[in-house]
Amino acid sequence: MKTEYRERRKSEPLSMRHLLTVADLKSAEIDRIFAITEDLKTKFEDGLREALLPGRVMALLFEKPSLRTRVSFEAGMINLGGSSLFLGGDVGFGARESVADFGRVLSEYVDVIVVRAYRHQTAVDLAGYSSCSVINGLTDLAHPCQALADLYTLKEHVGPLQGSKLAYVGDGNNVARSLAEGCGKTGIEFVMATPEGYRFDDSFVEFLKKEVPALKMTVTSDPAEAVRGAAAVYTDVWTSMGQEDESKKRRKVFAPYQINAKLMAEAPGDALFMHCLPAHRGEEVTDEVIDGPQSVVVQQAANRLHVQKGILAWILGAQG
Repeated sequence: MKTEYRERRKSEPLSMRHLLTVADLKSAEIDRIFAITEDLKTKFEDGLREALLPGRVMALLFEKPSLRTRVSFEAGMINLGGSSLFLGGDVGFGARESVADFGRVLSEYVDVIVVRAYRHQTAVDLAGYSSCSVINGLTDLAHPCQALADLYTLKEHVGPLQGSKLAYVGDGNNVARSLAEGCGKTGIEFVMATPEGYRFDDSFVEFLKKEVPALKMTVTSDPAEAVRGAAAVYTDVWTSMGQEDESKKRRKVFAPYQINAKLMAEAPGDALFMHCLPAHRGEEVTDEVIDGPQSVVVQQAANRLHVQKGILAWILGAQG
């Protein structure tokens, strides 16, 4: 897959930001988003929904189905005093008119667009023609909001992230790419265990070297080697949306990469188990691991709400 990242258009005001990949953020900006997140989450748990964005409107423009991304963004915007519009196939995105016309018009109505698209280039093009901020809610290339919520969850358990190790076992997909970027931005060692042919493509590796030079990354074919010394062991489905015709082949190729009790025993006893969900139980992870005491998958999902509130407050300027 060709890695395509967008450069800012000269016509865009400097005050407007898009979040299409984790690499769009500076390390200090991630720290700021996490600080806002912590403040808002603490208030949320105390029963306070701080209305930082009254009157603001968010559009959720989704080509793909969703539970966590849709509900957490909608609930988060409501918590912040704003409102949201869910836009599915009925608005004709990519069908009735060009992305350019669609983006120019939609961004006149709303303050921020969250796009969940099959192709990353769709999100890039939409951002290029929109006069409001665009946030990537998932594309084939990246899932930045998921990765940020994952790193925030890890931070809650281990404290400062600098110097810790995250082991990712499985397919080199959009979640893995975003995690690698996030690890490089926060000082986490990223070790990836994946079979040949399913690793990051050369163009993305070159991108990481250029844009995330601080990343310490190791790639191996040995899952046991990867998880040793890890603060967290992370996996995702072996077959993502749009790859269903490869599912039989992938189950065979990835069978040695299943996260089970035997593999978790190779990691430190306090290592977390992480998964972005939904999970294919019995494939990439066994029930005893995902339902076990080391699993934080529900906390990861819950933190999507809080981190995305932090992103919205930051990107819309409510918390500088």
